[in-house]
Amino acid sequence: MEDFFTLRTVTWTGRSVKMSDQTALPGRLVYRSYTRPGDVAEAIRTMVVRGAPAIGVAAAMGVALAALESTANDKKRFMMDVEKAASLLKSTRPTAVNLFWGIDRVLRSARNASTPREAREAVVSEVKKME
Repeated sequence: MEDFFTLRTVTWTGRSVKMSDQTALPGRLVYRSYTRPGDVAEAIRTMVVRGAPAIGVAAAMGVALAALESTANDKKRFMMDVEKAASLLKSTRPTAVNLFWGIDRVLRSARNASTPREAREAVVSEVKKME
């Protein structure tokens, strides 16, 4: 078992988001991995992840998955892909301030980049900082 002090609720693994399933606690410590923004949205909606900061970081990571998933070669199309995922994630908890904070933070990183490649790198870098 992991050391209590290094245990993470939400982790970026490079191409997926790993969450401790809060619905299994306190009886079991279960981790779930998500590779698609829609799956992260469902995890937020069904309370797999709980707690305002963790929800915000998980949502941001869902946007990062969308950035990696996008095959767009131009910035406009790339942003459409990422903003579509952001909209889906925002709909999971419309009153969750930290959720909007996390999503808006990574969207800002993407918008400030010049190319889709730079935007992907910026978004991933941002979620690593947030983690």
